[in-house]
Amino acid sequence: MKFSVQREALLRPLTIVAGAVERRQTMPILSNMLFKLDGQKLLITGTDLEVELTAQLAVENDTQTKGAVTIPARKIVDICKSLPDDSEIKFTADDNKVVVQSGRSRFSLASLPAADFPSVQRDKSSFSVTVPQKEFGELIHKTAFSMAQQDVRYYLNGMLWELTEQNLRAVATDGHRLAIADVHLTKPSSQAQQQIIVPRKGVLELARLLTDDDESATIDLEFSANHIRAAAGDLVFVSKLVDGKFPDYKRVLPKGGDKKVLADRQDLKAALSRTAILSNEKFRGVRFMLESGTVGVQANNPEQEEASEEISVDYQGDSLEMGFNVSYLIDVLGVLSADSISITLSDSNSSALVQDGDPGNNAMYVVMPMRL
Repeated sequence: MKFSVQREALLRPLTIVAGAVERRQTMPILSNMLFKLDGQKLLITGTDLEVELTAQLAVENDTQTKGAVTIPARKIVDICKSLPDDSEIKFTADDNKVVVQSGRSRFSLASLPAADFPSVQRDKSSFSVTVPQKEFGELIHKTAFSMAQQDVRYYLNGMLWELTEQNLRAVATDGHRLAIADVHLTKPSSQAQQQIIVPRKGVLELARLLTDDDESATIDLEFSANHIRAAAGDLVFVSKLVDGKFPDYKRVLPKGGDKKVLADRQDLKAALSRTAILSNEKFRGVRFMLESGTVGVQANNPEQEEASEEISVDYQGDSLEMGFNVSYLIDVLGVLSADSISITLSDSNSSALVQDGDPGNNAMYVVMPMRL
């Protein structure tokens, strides 16, 4: 099995596929990527048995042979990165060795049998939708930061996708904050409302595929009972789904908030970032003090240090004082895009609803208060 490819053509798909490969594996072959050659076409696959990524690219293959080989993922990525930009890379696979050559550089890598390389077991697709790739990337960007990381409530360590006839909604929460965003489907779905939970790693790896700024680029999503498949250009992503029931997020949305604050997003974010410097490093709490026309932010720590800020806002109403985790507020302000933001509050024990000042925006965020 022999073929050659330009470094520039190989590096990006190789790096993306390597994202599915965990550094620590119980099965040695899972530390490898599968290179499958079919004429002038090369398929590169990486998996951890939960998530699978496959990239397709064109290569030069004079012999028109077919073949498959596994190559250590981290080592081949590092080799490819270290070679000169305009170099050509030649691969030769024979028995249990793979030789990689470029110019005067030569690397001989150990291989494992391609026949032993596992694939994510998947069931038959039940329905599919198409969404604009750029908007889908924004959907994940606006919500992924709210996913839990290692919560015992395993269904929170992922993202809820809720499909309706016209929209795909993403919902993420770690129990302290909630993020919701929508994207319009390119074609209406014939399905009744569906809900699935995509695991955290699957969401983050999927986001890495979405680098196409072309407004016309789309991504095809196929859903089945236990898996999701996404195809974007020459990249194919497969992930198992989380088997669990996501909490009813609509019950968490604050209702009846009578105090609405309009603030400059950058001014508020800067004030929170400065105040956070002297907040308690463990609890990250800040005091939020709302007055007519202004909002004050105050933080202190066990060393008796204190920081306070005050910014002008559009608010006419009663005074209110409450506590928040400053990191949660900064995260929300970091993904919103409008110049102004609105914060809807009711009392010191109720959650805050944060949205872009633009009423047409399709994202909303809930941040729970904390006692200080």
